[in-house]
Amino acid sequence: MSVQSKRIEIQTHGEPSVMEWVDTVVEAPASDEVQIEQKAVGLNFIDIYFRTGLYANSLPHGLGFEGSGVVTAVGSEVSHLKVGDRVAYGQSPIGAYALVRNVPAFQVVKLPDGISFEEAAAIMLKGLTAWYLLRQTYKVQAGETILLHAAAGGVGLIATQWAKALGVKVIGTASNAEKIALAKEHGAWEMINYREEDVVARVIELTDGKKLPVVYDGVGKDTFEVSLDCLRPRGLLVSYGNASGAVTGVNLGILAAKGSLYVTRPSVAAYVPTREAMQEATDELFEQILAGNIKVRIDQKVPLVDVAKAHEDLAAGRTTGSTILTID
Repeated sequence: MSVQSKRIEIQTHGEPSVMEWVDTVVEAPASDEVQIEQKAVGLNFIDIYFRTGLYANSLPHGLGFEGSGVVTAVGSEVSHLKVGDRVAYGQSPIGAYALVRNVPAFQVVKLPDGISFEEAAAIMLKGLTAWYLLRQTYKVQAGETILLHAAAGGVGLIATQWAKALGVKVIGTASNAEKIALAKEHGAWEMINYREEDVVARVIELTDGKKLPVVYDGVGKDTFEVSLDCLRPRGLLVSYGNASGAVTGVNLGILAAKGSLYVTRPSVAAYVPTREAMQEATDELFEQILAGNIKVRIDQKVPLVDVAKAHEDLAAGRTTGSTILTID
């Protein structure tokens, strides 16, 4: 049975103004899908990449990959979810900016009672990102020191808290005193103001010249070479985002010259391709939240219909922690 709904849609790539609030019809879920009446939606930099066309998708299309809500219909082949379940997802086909939508069931997990819809919308994609960064791409060990760019951002605050819970010392970067204080409040060992300090020199100083085994870089173009110069020989640069623009034109010879370095460009989808992997990841994430090791920080709440303002603030670096899009 189809349902009348609304969603944010773009007909062309461009500035935030291209996003339109439109009527839509949501068909009954397919056999392997669930239908969700959404309660909150997450905002992430990847949404901007798809809006601007940095990441391609056939037009017209919706935006967003992360949300939470209540299951209102279940496909015939779905056994792990039922109507009425409180659920969340952090990976999905594009189109989370909607009141009602269908999502492949393998990407949807039940929410524990101790986690609200708003917290779930703020934590799922960013939390899954922190999970694969720290627990999969490079499995950090107690006693290690790591560098995390944008430590006061959505992923940054989650990863900083998680790393501290694992006994890891986080050196973070941020652009101002407020963000530096925020990251320290959430467990950063040391912070570097990249607008006023030489990041590489400070890393060398803080590590007694040893540099680092891994750097997590969600900034991209502006920090790529800096990140490489913070690594010890055979260290790993995990380049997982493009907040300043995409990294292009890389000369692989630089990796040899700087100490036989490694670079990877991971994505959440590659780490949670099955229901079992998604459940493993969210079990670990929810465990950290319920134990109080990760506190979900929501610093901005914006009505879904006003999402253009949220995009502007995120792109301009005016946000801290997580932004969620609310549904009244």
